[in-house]
Amino acid sequence: MTSTPREITRRQMIQRVGLTALVAGPAVGLLSSCATSGGDSAAPSAAPSAAATSATNPFGVKTDAPLEVVIFKGGYSDEYATQSHEPLYKKEFPQAQIKHQGIQTISQTLTPRFASGDVPDVVNNSGTDMLDGGALIGAGQLLDLTPLFEAPSIDDPSKKVKDTIVPGTVESGFGGDPAKPYTLNYVYTAYGLWYDAKMFEKNGWTPPKTFEEFKTFAEAAKGKNIVPFAYAGKNASYYAYWMILISAAKIGGNEVLLNIDNLADNAWNADAVKQAATAWAEIGKYMDKSYEGLIHTEVQTQQNQGKIALYPSGSWLESEQAKDTPAGFEYAMSPTPSVSASDKMPYEAIRAAAAEGYVVPAKGKNPQGGLEYLRVMLSKEAAKAFTEKTKSLTVVVGATEGMTLSPGLTSVVAAQTAAGQNVVTYSLFETWYKELETELRKQTNALMFGRISADEFCANMQKAADKTKADSSINKQSRSV
Repeated sequence: MTSTPREITRRQMIQRVGLTALVAGPAVGLLSSCATSGGDSAAPSAAPSAAATSATNPFGVKTDAPLEVVIFKGGYSDEYATQSHEPLYKKEFPQAQIKHQGIQTISQTLTPRFASGDVPDVVNNSGTDMLDGGALIGAGQLLDLTPLFEAPSIDDPSKKVKDTIVPGTVESGFGGDPAKPYTLNYVYTAYGLWYDAKMFEKNGWTPPKTFEEFKTFAEAAKGKNIVPFAYAGKNASYYAYWMILISAAKIGGNEVLLNIDNLADNAWNADAVKQAATAWAEIGKYMDKSYEGLIHTEVQTQQNQGKIALYPSGSWLESEQAKDTPAGFEYAMSPTPSVSASDKMPYEAIRAAAAEGYVVPAKGKNPQGGLEYLRVMLSKEAAKAFTEKTKSLTVVVGATEGMTLSPGLTSVVAAQTAAGQNVVTYSLFETWYKELETELRKQTNALMFGRISADEFCANMQKAADKTKADSSINKQSRSV
């Protein structure tokens, strides 16, 4: 699916990224240096000079060129970068000075810099306040990462980087028209319902495999004064909408999610989406209204305290809560329950995909170094260090060989093995269409806390999707796999 115009103006870019105020007042001057293909664009700045390329320096990184790295300081923190990845880059280029910034407000901090043309060389674009990837791609602000994936691997130069990572990783970072990889999704993440294996063992519980079992389990948990299921509505309602979308795909197949990404007509009104929304709304009835006002760490701490049984999240959870997890608490993950016997995917199916995006700004001072930094990340040494520090898998094949995995990560590997080829696909609309994703957070809370029905949820989201599709200023994107 394509839409014209493919490019957007500088003004539209700033609006999409979320800082409309930059368009007016003194900041107008900043926009003149943010080059795009729009009608009011400035001439592109000259590309930074590169050194000669070689087998060990395929991008031609200047040995003394400074490198600026911005990392989202969330569930994975940023120590993996400062203590492992950046030192490995420095080992290659000891004369290079690395400027590191670990932050949580990615969009708020970096949007003015994209507007002024003063951008970092590598950005971990993640978290609640992430940059609008679709807008940046449309504005020509992100580097095509094809040269990275075609470059020789650090571990085995006879292999290309793309041949050393999990299949689907390159495609998961596609954007633009024609589609190209603009994002490296580095973490191989599994999504499901997380629980304390010791608590379940003590109470003789097993994770529910159907939504009927879920409701029976919920009553049993309530009898023990334990909240059966909860999530944080204030800043992490996307944890809940992930579960809804996973269930929709298990009911109707991955085509359901591809149609949503592609803004297909009536994609949100599909029967599979309505069934999934209906099932999860029933579970939402077991939550106290107060959870809508909590942030994710508050809810996760309650689970560590034995107050919550099941929590929706990805496989970063164990690492994120490491400092607050008490002795005797043992993380484990289970798939989302089946809605009916006619579901296209079995109970064992899970969403397991490359996630946690890293981009190289096209207008950076050292884009060659940005590409090389990502190539370093995709070495086994860097990937193993990441897993050791974060208790999360990467997309680098074979990087965990010989490692002793944590209980939570062990359960993830077991779940992936049980799922086999029954893998729920990722969603790209979340990064392609920021305003649509923001509306989904709002509608998810309204559904899960009982203010709207499943039919209203689907109708409201379809209205938002139709609005996005009709807006010619939004760069439309599509996928087929």
